[in-house]
Amino acid sequence: WSIALLQLRSGDFENGWKGYEWRWQLKDELATARFFSQPRWDGSDISGKTVLLHSEQGFGDTIQFARYAPLVADLGATVIIECQRELVSLLRSVKGVHTVIARDDEAPPFDIHCPLLSLPSVFGTKLETIPGKVPYISADQAAIQLWRDKIISAPAAPRIGLAWSGNPKKPTDRFRSCPLDAFIPLSGVGDITFFSLQKGAAARQAGTLSEDLKILDYTDKINDFSDTAALVQNLDLVITVDTAVAHLAGALGKPVWILLPFVSDWRWMRDREDSPWYPTMRLFRQRSSGDWESVMSRVSECLREFVSP
Repeated sequence: WSIALLQLRSGDFENGWKGYEWRWQLKDELATARFFSQPRWDGSDISGKTVLLHSEQGFGDTIQFARYAPLVADLGATVIIECQRELVSLLRSVKGVHTVIARDDEAPPFDIHCPLLSLPSVFGTKLETIPGKVPYISADQAAIQLWRDKIISAPAAPRIGLAWSGNPKKPTDRFRSCPLDAFIPLSGVGDITFFSLQKGAAARQAGTLSEDLKILDYTDKINDFSDTAALVQNLDLVITVDTAVAHLAGALGKPVWILLPFVSDWRWMRDREDSPWYPTMRLFRQRSSGDWESVMSRVSECLREFVSP
């Protein structure tokens, strides 16, 4: 498993995807194996068959690998996606998807199944063949307008969304998340309107920095990821730690800057400032463990260029 992560991080996808299947045997239950009477897809002909693609791990993983659903549909299959309930309405926008259900819903009849994160292995994905075209997810136009109306009173200066915390239940979250006050240096860049995209307990931090970092918070009106997507579509840029918001903005084709810990997840690879998974994404990496200060310093410099190109 560890070797596979190193291979994926270095771009050796041919071997990395094979080893990634060892996740089913991890004691920490990164992924819980699902058992169906129907066979698991191994890349064989699925023309005319109904395929269940089921999510695993976190929201971001589901968003990232939903990009493979259109490729499955292009093989002549009827595609069902089973995912977290908070993502159901959003994933209905993915091209080629016939039905989207929540994990605890009863699935309609299907012939074959596949975990979402096993699809790169099935398709033999290499670094140069990553299906990286964006957007592959879209927000409802009516919802976009509703959010435009909600924030119409906010200054029309560059509107930038911020997210600073991931799921605290994830063992590595203490490395990838940072306190909102780490973003205070961005407040001196210029005429910018910041919006909170943060949900969960960490969202409360948005109400504690009114003097140091003025951030507008409409997150109490966000019910699921479709709402977040509609809000993001009304923004000019998203700046976020490594959490689902990063994947959402990237899948929508919005400019997104992701702030990465010194030892980042395999999917962000090594020594890159871009991502082959998301063409509109820019990576800012810590130079040493816990060093958010240098990250925010570089972000501030780039933000000045973004605001005044």
